[in-house]
Amino acid sequence: MGSAPAAFRKAARAQLVIVTGLSGSGKGTVLRALEDTGFYTVDNLPIALITPFVESRHWASADGRAALVVDIREGEALGRFPQIFSEIRRTEPAVLVYLEASDEEIQRRFSETRRPHPARAPTVADSVAAERALLAPIRSLADLELDTSAFNVHDLRRRVLEIFQGPGEGTQLRVTVGSFGFKYGPPLDGDLVLDVRFLPNPNYEPGCRNLTGRDAEVASFLESYDETRELLQHVTDLLDFVLPRYAREGKSYLSIYFGCTGGRHRSVYLAEAVAARFAKAGRNARVQHRDIDKDH
Repeated sequence: MGSAPAAFRKAARAQLVIVTGLSGSGKGTVLRALEDTGFYTVDNLPIALITPFVESRHWASADGRAALVVDIREGEALGRFPQIFSEIRRTEPAVLVYLEASDEEIQRRFSETRRPHPARAPTVADSVAAERALLAPIRSLADLELDTSAFNVHDLRRRVLEIFQGPGEGTQLRVTVGSFGFKYGPPLDGDLVLDVRFLPNPNYEPGCRNLTGRDAEVASFLESYDETRELLQHVTDLLDFVLPRYAREGKSYLSIYFGCTGGRHRSVYLAEAVAARFAKAGRNARVQHRDIDKDH
């Protein structure tokens, strides 16, 4: 196995990632994390099908990258893997990732899940020892080895994203910015819900009652108040702070809702204003006004 920095650079460029290692070391977590970054993933692909799968280039229609899990579940066929992988590596930018964990941690994990170890030895300890021996030839080929003993599933996912995403990439956080009226109940899917009923109500402003927060007259009315401008800046600062941290934790969706009395003026204006700031910053956000067309 090469130096860690070189291995990380190779992993970030890899088009084919094969994940192997001890049962209970987190291979499923790694595969799901890779899938979330755009990899075409296959768990437990039979050894005999690996070469046809790679040659078919079926996975190239996705993100151009694929990830496979190969492990002890293949039984005796696993002995053919080192030769197959060596042949694949001659033509494909492929990396082999080996997941490791301490015997004590593996035993603890199997004790918690109460699942049998696939090696089927009399005890988990015996199974781990047998598995280590069986995987030794494959481990020697690994480009990258990760010890997951101290990782929970979130730590491991974060580590995978750090390794396999290129510079500047991040989990694609899908953001919805929406409005609603409290008189119709709060949204059930809101991650961040802000009550903006403290702002002056355009409903009582001549000429604004039958308009919405999308109209220039309503926007001008609200923007004439310092608290509206200050709120918008505070919300922008908050989102600038939390969004990259949500993405770092692997969150895929985030819904931000503004609520006013009827969901027609103040909340609509703020949702539109935040979405506009998103667009100006090069971010994408879906806008959803739940109650804007209801009979007020």
